[in-house]
Amino acid sequence: MSFIITELQGNVAVIRLNRPDKFNSFNREMALQLHAALDEAEKNKTVRAIVLTGEGKAFCAGQDLAEAIDNSGPGIERIVEEHYNPIIMRIRHIEKPIIAAVNGVAAGAGANIALACDIVFAARSASFIQAFSKIGLIPDSGGTFMLPRLIGFNMASALMMTGDKATAEEAMQYGMVYKIFDDKDLLSQALVNAQHMAAMPTKAIGLTKRLLNASYQNTLAQQLDMERDMQVESAKSYDYNEGVKAFLEKRKPVFKGE
Repeated sequence: MSFIITELQGNVAVIRLNRPDKFNSFNREMALQLHAALDEAEKNKTVRAIVLTGEGKAFCAGQDLAEAIDNSGPGIERIVEEHYNPIIMRIRHIEKPIIAAVNGVAAGAGANIALACDIVFAARSASFIQAFSKIGLIPDSGGTFMLPRLIGFNMASALMMTGDKATAEEAMQYGMVYKIFDDKDLLSQALVNAQHMAAMPTKAIGLTKRLLNASYQNTLAQQLDMERDMQVESAKSYDYNEGVKAFLEKRKPVFKGE
């Protein structure tokens, strides 16, 4: 059985987590299949945007705990090091816009994988839970890095320590979610937005993502220098020349992501 389903819709790769009977919780096979799907979407030059969503009622319930406590299983260290850390690094370093379409509960690693994406859309019934403290674990999958930067130290601390659920509306108020849609409209609206992003100058969007990643560690002076360098690189692109030409000719530009 394929635990990850990838579908190409024009220039958009839709990647679905596919263990609906387990609320799309991760086992090793599913994690490795997601690595491969993200790698393929990155390498495929026709793919200019990615949507990550879940099959069934949940987005992702995090780790399959039966595997985590299985004496013959990979063990917690390998699960974090070989499953989740590479997923987060891929999401942050693929220089294409990645949209999370959170169609239901996103708990534990599932919540933090969603928050690592560039844009987060949520169904009205969705929820986000830092469930780790409820079973004696600490937040992983980049949660302690991303969440304080998204919603502030105190709010992140409270959600992580209490394990309280944030509804979609609360998550949007906190700054975790960009837009909320009715459940029946979530995927179609995510696709509309992804297709819009795919038609944009995705070369510049990828460089913007690189700059945002670097901003977490750079000084202001270093970031200004990097902005200069990335701006020079952007100005050499086909998309920049097409954008300026289309503006001057008063027509809609046709970008290639090059």
